[in-house]
Amino acid sequence: MFESLPTPKPDGIIALMQAFAQDPRMGKIDLGVGVYRDEAGRTPVMRAVKAAELRCVETQESKSYLSLAGDQAFLDAMGALLLGGAVPAARVASVGTPGGTSAVRQICELIRSARPEAVVWVSAQTWPNHAPVIAAAGLKAQPYRYMDPARGALDHMGLFADLEQVCAGDVVLLHGCCHNPTGIDFSAQDWAEIAALLARRGAVPFVDMAYQGFGEGLDADAGGLRHLAARLPEVLVAASCSKNFGLYRERVGLAMAIVPETARATLAAALAGLSRQVFAFPPDHGGRVVSTILGDTALRAMWQAELEEMRLRVEENRRALASALHAKTGSDRFDMIAQQRGMFSLLPLSPDQVAQLHADHGIYMMGDGRANMAGLNAYSVPVCAQAIASVLR
Repeated sequence: MFESLPTPKPDGIIALMQAFAQDPRMGKIDLGVGVYRDEAGRTPVMRAVKAAELRCVETQESKSYLSLAGDQAFLDAMGALLLGGAVPAARVASVGTPGGTSAVRQICELIRSARPEAVVWVSAQTWPNHAPVIAAAGLKAQPYRYMDPARGALDHMGLFADLEQVCAGDVVLLHGCCHNPTGIDFSAQDWAEIAALLARRGAVPFVDMAYQGFGEGLDADAGGLRHLAARLPEVLVAASCSKNFGLYRERVGLAMAIVPETARATLAAALAGLSRQVFAFPPDHGGRVVSTILGDTALRAMWQAELEEMRLRVEENRRALASALHAKTGSDRFDMIAQQRGMFSLLPLSPDQVAQLHADHGIYMMGDGRANMAGLNAYSVPVCAQAIASVLR
């Protein structure tokens, strides 16, 4: 049966993780995998998460199945966190998913079920798994310009010129905040222009929200999504709790469709049906931890304070690296790092220069220069700056 089964192309991020793990050098630096790390290089369990887990263990009385959509308390809490009351609950259909990746796939399957000929427009620089997930769902992807490499900023003219080509019924995938891999986010004016363009073209936004709270703050990071939801009849959302709750292993995600009230029941049934075909009932533990935190005043305050500490630490890493690179290179080409947001930046390095950083300095990042700013600390910032300056010479 399997003699002719093709070997899958290795995933670049997974391959980088394996290479880092096998590197015996002391002082090696991992800027590849997208997890938050503290100053000691650990990915900690948040204090609020530990407290919520203890409460769940003490109070949970059954491990029986929930509904196909998952725990309603989790769905309601995440709806409030993401939308902040921007639309009535009667317009929102949601299901829990095993992580944000599964949420992206679930939304792609929903698109294919409703409109298989739809084109999914994706920023030219994006999360490496977007294209494979879209293709695996049987949909066509089309890139739109996003980053101006010369400035390390948004290619506003190119982006809007490309989006003027979308057709009615097409889907435009947008990063809700903390764009991965560029760290370049939309301004409030950009979001307003995007909403107007999509309304005029009859296209549907699909917002991938993986880093809420890591950019400007919880509410500010959701501002673009809320603007779209309040002004457009249909919005699709994939959300993850891996980063902002630190629940990487628990696989906590949410797939959401914001539609007219008359269509909500149909969308809810469609999402639940797709869940049944793939994983049936979503996992409960991580989602229950999230709903416990968001539903308790003290735990929520503790979580928000921890998340803000994490956000500010990444922001400080950005400023420190930009300053160190400016000093070491005598150039302002890296200054944009300090203005970008979230865990990632796309450093202006060639694949050969990145390979040299791996080989000569034990510094690991993706071949396109995607670097995890949360992987830095007081020790590694000057080391990285010196190494990058040396490969640029």
